[in-house]
Amino acid sequence: MDNKLIIAGREFDSRLIIGTGKYRANEQMVEAFERSGAEMITVAVRRVNITDRSQPSLLDFIDLKKFSILPNTAGCYTVEEAVRTARLAREVGLSDWVKVEVIGDQKTLFPDNEATLEATQILVKEGFTVLPYFNDDLIMAKKLIDAGAAAVMPLAAPIGSGMGIQNPNNLRIMREQITEVPIIVDAGVGTASDACFAMELGIDGLLMNTAIAEAENPGEMAEAMKLALHAGRLAYLAGRMARRLYASASSPVMGVVR
Repeated sequence: MDNKLIIAGREFDSRLIIGTGKYRANEQMVEAFERSGAEMITVAVRRVNITDRSQPSLLDFIDLKKFSILPNTAGCYTVEEAVRTARLAREVGLSDWVKVEVIGDQKTLFPDNEATLEATQILVKEGFTVLPYFNDDLIMAKKLIDAGAAAVMPLAAPIGSGMGIQNPNNLRIMREQITEVPIIVDAGVGTASDACFAMELGIDGLLMNTAIAEAENPGEMAEAMKLALHAGRLAYLAGRMARRLYASASSPVMGVVR
C-alpha cells in the first residue's frame, strides 16, 4: 500500500497531479500528460470553456478514460467566488472533487488561508471532496483537516516561481504531525530534484504545472518528474543514513590482519 496514493478512499498508482496551463501547444500538453504517468489532471474552471461543449475546449485534449479531472478554483479571490466555481464544475458534470484555491494577494498570489478554510467548510458540507491549497502552516493544515479536507496541499514556494522547497522544516513538521490525510505539495517546484527532495521529506504527492509546461521540452520534464517522485518515495521508505560531523570509513579496519 506504500506505493499507492490514497485520497478519500480512492487509490492512485501515481503520486503526481499535473496541470493544464501555460503550455505552448496543446500537443505538448498531451505528450506531457502521457509521459508524466499521472492519473489526475487539474483544470482551472474559470479559465476553460466547460458550459458550452459545442465549442472548442481544453477538455477536448484530455482523455477522460485515462485521467480523472480535478477542477480547481484558480483565479478566485473570495469565498463566494470559490464556492460558486466549485458548484459550477459539479453542475456541468466535471467532478465533485475540487482543489480549493482562494488568492489573497494579486502580486504574490499567496493564498488567503482564512478564506480557504471557510470555503472548505462550506463545500465539505455540500458533499464535495475538497483538497485545499494554502501556505505551509501546520496550524492551518490541522484546521483544514478538522473541516473535512480530504488532503492538504501546502505550497513549497510562490506559485509558478520554480524556486523549489523553501521551508523544508515546515514540511517535515507537517509530515511528523499529520497522518489523517495525504500531504500534497502544490506550487514552487522547478525541476526534478525539487520533486525528489519533497518526496524524500515524506510528502505523499505533488501537484505541478509550470515546471513542466515552461520547460524547453515539457514531455521530457514530465517523465523526469515521474522518475523523481518514484526515486524520492523509495528513498523515504528506505530511510536515510544518519548525518555525521566526521568521516566514517567505508571499509572498517576492525578484524584486518596487520
